[in-house]
Amino acid sequence: MLTTRFCDTFGVEHPIVQGGMQWVGRAELVAAVADAGALGFLTALTQPTPEALVKEITRCREMTDKPFGVNLTILPSIDPPPYDEYRQAIIESGVKVVETAGFNPQEHLPQFRAHGVKVLHKCTSVRHAVKAEEIGVDGVSIDGFECAGHPGEDDIPGLVLIPAVTRRLSVPVIASGGFADGRGLVAALALGAEGITMGTRFLCTVESPVHQRVKEQIVANDELATELIFRPLRNTARVASNAVSRKVVEVLDEGGEFADVRDLVAGARGRKVFEEGDLDAGIWSAGMAQGLIDDIPTVREVIQRIVTQAHDLITGRLTASRRV
Repeated sequence: MLTTRFCDTFGVEHPIVQGGMQWVGRAELVAAVADAGALGFLTALTQPTPEALVKEITRCREMTDKPFGVNLTILPSIDPPPYDEYRQAIIESGVKVVETAGFNPQEHLPQFRAHGVKVLHKCTSVRHAVKAEEIGVDGVSIDGFECAGHPGEDDIPGLVLIPAVTRRLSVPVIASGGFADGRGLVAALALGAEGITMGTRFLCTVESPVHQRVKEQIVANDELATELIFRPLRNTARVASNAVSRKVVEVLDEGGEFADVRDLVAGARGRKVFEEGDLDAGIWSAGMAQGLIDDIPTVREVIQRIVTQAHDLITGRLTASRRV
């Protein structure tokens, strides 16, 4: 068994995390991750109301007796969601692990801490990771430039970002961005992390609640099949390359404003991709790890494969290559 301090802190068997994914972090996927011994996160804002989140937490508990968490992503909005109510729903449901992302989660920490909730905060830079530890999070998930979703604006890949963060922090650090197999887990451990977060790999599993055509497209794609949208707006997001994402890049590169692409990037269009399998209906997140994915296994198969490959690498080839 391969365990790290992260496993002890967050109460799981394997140092593998299924991060929160909009429209994807639902009970079917999260329960499968938990049952396989890793840490899965329901995505709070996938649920339309705090009350709906409570029902989804209950549904997940009916599927697994293993620990799981909830992702609470805090983003700027003209009409922001009721974050305090989502936080209270998480606490009152007895969830003991939360993944925060987006804005600084400081205002939420006292309530989480008072109820024994561990907080893993997602960051994209050394300075934000250091700040997260200073305000009292229990762990940091650090996203390299390879990741799906928002990689920040520094463009630092994991090979540099992970050791740059781990040498500064004392809390457990989980590496994210470009991870899909046991080789990545071993590399993350060598760079100082205590586990890995995966999104795209879990998106492409049997239990993932997205259309089969999305999964098949991930298998067909390579590491080049992403676009970086919103770069001129300094709100960069890595998404799958399709007709819509390429159009967004074109419009903004030619001097367009957000208003010119608002309809193209609407969340409802991205949800349609996942639910109906129309791959050009809207934008949908996927990382460079697509280039490492060539099948659609069960979640348990993914996790066991990663753990076994990592163990074999550590005890096999890497041990045999040592020189006394």
